[in-house]
Amino acid sequence: MSYMSWIAIGLLVAAVAVLAAAEWPRLSERLGGRAWAKRSRRRRKKRLTLVPGEESEDFQRSVERDLDNLPVIGERDDRSRR
Repeated sequence: MSYMSWIAIGLLVAAVAVLAAAEWPRLSERLGGRAWAKRSRRRRKKRLTLVPGEESEDFQRSVERDLDNLPVIGERDDRSRR
């Protein structure tokens, strides 16, 4: 028998479709858009290098000054919601 019947071919196609549907979540993790974005980000991060810099006290003082100048929101009173 060198040929397959149409029923056997149909069953084979149905089995492949069921298998693909069952494995779709795992396949989409590896082949989907999010996986592509993760791989792309990983490649970009590999090319980054850390540039050693001087730690200056001016920078630290400016950060502290900026933090002190930020507006502060008072804590809410939980009793006001009742």
